[in-house]
Amino acid sequence: MIELAVPANFHVRPYLTLQPVVVNSISSVKPRIRTTTTRTLEAKTSIVFGAFNRTLGGQLATQGDFNGDDQEKSKSKKRVFFLDVNPLCYEGSTPSLRSFGRWVSMFFDQVSRSDPVIAVLDGERGNEHRRQLLPSYKAHRRKSVGQLTTSRRFSKDNVGRLRDSRQFVIDVLLKCNVPVVKIDGHEADDVVATLVEQVLQRGYRAVIASPDKDFKQLISEDVQLVMPLNDLERWSFYTIKHYISQYNCDPHSDLSLRCIMGDEVDGVPGIQHVVPGFGRKTAQKLLKKHGSLENLLNAAAVRTVGREYAQEALTKYANYLRRNYEVLALRRDINIHLEEEWLIERDTGNDSIILSNFFTSLEAKQNLAEQTRSHFSNG
Repeated sequence: MIELAVPANFHVRPYLTLQPVVVNSISSVKPRIRTTTTRTLEAKTSIVFGAFNRTLGGQLATQGDFNGDDQEKSKSKKRVFFLDVNPLCYEGSTPSLRSFGRWVSMFFDQVSRSDPVIAVLDGERGNEHRRQLLPSYKAHRRKSVGQLTTSRRFSKDNVGRLRDSRQFVIDVLLKCNVPVVKIDGHEADDVVATLVEQVLQRGYRAVIASPDKDFKQLISEDVQLVMPLNDLERWSFYTIKHYISQYNCDPHSDLSLRCIMGDEVDGVPGIQHVVPGFGRKTAQKLLKKHGSLENLLNAAAVRTVGREYAQEALTKYANYLRRNYEVLALRRDINIHLEEEWLIERDTGNDSIILSNFFTSLEAKQNLAEQTRSHFSNG
């Protein structure tokens, strides 16, 4: 299904190659400030996007500089922010709309300001392909934004029935002039990676707002992360300089290293599960020499590349490691086209009232839930 939410007087160009579709229904969504029209079309892909509007805003945390000409060239480019919505909607492992509101408020006010922002949500069945390759993939990870509640103490049955949580989040972003993209069958990470490539091709810098370490494989002189730090209650920029300082290796080796060592959070087992003696130092040494996992595996197939245990591991478990790569590598070929309208200055005039109304609404829902619970407990 394709959903379009745009200002009523805004023209949207077709941007996806799709089979002929039939309009099922047309309904109106009326934000407090702008008039927005929503259309629903039948198709395999689901996309939501809307109002949007740019400048080189201030940053809350240290940016981390580059050296020489590359630093100056990078700084001269305009920035486009990508907001990874799903992780912001949790406090720890607990769904929380309040967490979303808090982080987005700080993000708009102190980080992106009027720079263009593109928000991305996980699509339905987004991790299905990776689960088929590896059933343990994200087996214990968070579920979708649609299961959010206003508080960690109340279930969706008590609170979420007042309004679908996912649409609640989308409405706030649209009213703050942020396009929202959701593609069924794909995770947000892959959609972001695809759009980042397109942004770079247009001559912009990309900044990915997310706590997800999977995005570190995209870091370069023109791609940064900005991460929410719970303990400090602020956003912090993470650049190629920070990466090299932390890991003492090139970011291009990050994905290959994770494929060898595995990722416990994502449920991807490393080679040490089958060859206990194969540790991080061995992996880093081999990758430093060969550059990438595929180069390393190809070399190991025709000659000796390391000690006997490492050589045996790389030849015997080559398919194991290649599967890890297919699971962990972010795709950059999702069928989504970057719209010019998403790259213009974001109108921030509504931010304050929209976010204030958001928190007021959450408070009202929580009070209603408390009253309902009290009524039943006393009855």
